[in-house]
Amino acid sequence: MATTGILRSRRSAAQLHAIASVEREIRAIDHAGGRKYLRDFRDAYCSYQKVIAASDVRREIAQAGTVLVGDYHALPNSQRYLASLLRDYEFHQRPIVLGVETIFSRDQHILDEWFLGEIDEDELRQRIRFELDWGYDWAPFYELLSAAREHVSYIYGLDCMPREDLRKIGARDRHAADKVAELRRCHPGALILVLFGESHLAPQHLPALLQQRLPAEPVLTVLQNVDALYWLAAGEARDHVEAVEIRDKVLCVFNATPLEKYENYRLCLDRWGRDDRGAPDLGPTLYNLINGMVRFLGINQYSAHNTTQPKLLVDLMPEVHTRSSDALLRRLLSRKGFTAEQRGSLLRQVRERGSVYLAPINAMYVRQFCMTSAAEDATRFLHQACRGLPNLPNGKPFERHAAAQSLPVVQSLENDDLFFISVLEHALAFFGSRVLYPARPALRDCDIAELFDVTREDLEQQTSLAFPDAVEALDFLIQARQTPDLAPPDAAPAFTGRKYEYVAEQLGYLTGNDLYDAYLEGQLTTATLRKFFLSHIEQPGVARATYLQILGRLK
Repeated sequence: MATTGILRSRRSAAQLHAIASVEREIRAIDHAGGRKYLRDFRDAYCSYQKVIAASDVRREIAQAGTVLVGDYHALPNSQRYLASLLRDYEFHQRPIVLGVETIFSRDQHILDEWFLGEIDEDELRQRIRFELDWGYDWAPFYELLSAAREHVSYIYGLDCMPREDLRKIGARDRHAADKVAELRRCHPGALILVLFGESHLAPQHLPALLQQRLPAEPVLTVLQNVDALYWLAAGEARDHVEAVEIRDKVLCVFNATPLEKYENYRLCLDRWGRDDRGAPDLGPTLYNLINGMVRFLGINQYSAHNTTQPKLLVDLMPEVHTRSSDALLRRLLSRKGFTAEQRGSLLRQVRERGSVYLAPINAMYVRQFCMTSAAEDATRFLHQACRGLPNLPNGKPFERHAAAQSLPVVQSLENDDLFFISVLEHALAFFGSRVLYPARPALRDCDIAELFDVTREDLEQQTSLAFPDAVEALDFLIQARQTPDLAPPDAAPAFTGRKYEYVAEQLGYLTGNDLYDAYLEGQLTTATLRKFFLSHIEQPGVARATYLQILGRLK
């Protein structure tokens, strides 16, 4: 077992490379980071007492009187976490009251009208001047309001002007403390949940003011994704730390990484800096993730010689398309000659994942930013680029299965070659996504075995396969993992369509997770991993040999 310090270093390496770039861009635009008010928050939460489970946090909240929940405004997971709490029936033993910073107290009558169903979503958004007075993403905040309308007794706006002047931020804290104290007097037996910006929750800020006004009130502070605590927890000997106890009545939950936080904030800054309200520019985000993996693997993207480095990787960067609908993707795929089956597969991936890497045209299509998918797509590109973009028409194209992405057809590769190429591409993509986003859940053999215990409907939903096909696919995966040498020449399954695609993806993901575990334990160095990325698996026999080599290293 690796030591705490080594685990922390290995889990954090690629993220730290990527986060350095996005932080530089943010600091160039947002100069408030050094203000004392913000430093108070960072200085207060640098260590924790113990690791706890998400269920422990929910139990603490259910037993509290007033709960201050920290909000990183640009991160949708911050608002969605509180929405998930409201849907948890564990809290419904007593009335719940929700207070939010997003809405000014002066606009309470507008919020009441919406809560009672007198006005619709669009009118609420317009009349509270959401874009002008707040400006962050509407969808996750409205998801919170919708969950609250179903499960709480009242919703209150807690903030006041001015928001832009940090010199007046203390007055806003005092106003919020007065409003929460008023809520307690109006709702003496209720659980009061307050969502407020994280910097307001430094001990000497809003919590201290609220304790002065309600000295007998058990106030619980629940922070989200504090950077210093996240990096510290990266050294714990477990896949993912859900939450930590900082001290009595102060907890922190983790539902995003620092990189994910700041990439979302950068997208907000990009939107605010443009006059139009069109789709955000996700190019810098994808390129930053690619650069994080490049630096993690020790790749020289300016190398002019293709030996132990890809040749001029800097010139191979993919085009990034960002759209809110699939019409552009349909036109793009039709124009580039993708078959109907290929188009259907790629559109399904976009609907499920939010993005897709199109290897035959070296482009990424992003409908919705999701760190898990973006990190996987960035790694898929890097794996292709390390091999000289073999799928491109001017490269060395190879035949894929009918559900895959290649355009030209080359008959020199056997079915085993094609299958193991797909498995390895999925394996390295999953590995890279966990390197860049360790919060991605692991996938292990026990997870595949547990699918046999779910209902028929759940199995079909989770696999996107008809029940008989799903069972047959799972049987293949179990057998393949029990006989890892895959010695028979016909080891590739005689499947077609979605079933072929599913088993190749899942076998690849399982292998990719094994690679990540081995990397954390020090069994694989970045130099060894770089060789796997550079291996020309599109050549006959190489993919299967590389797969067996990986299995040998993992043993």
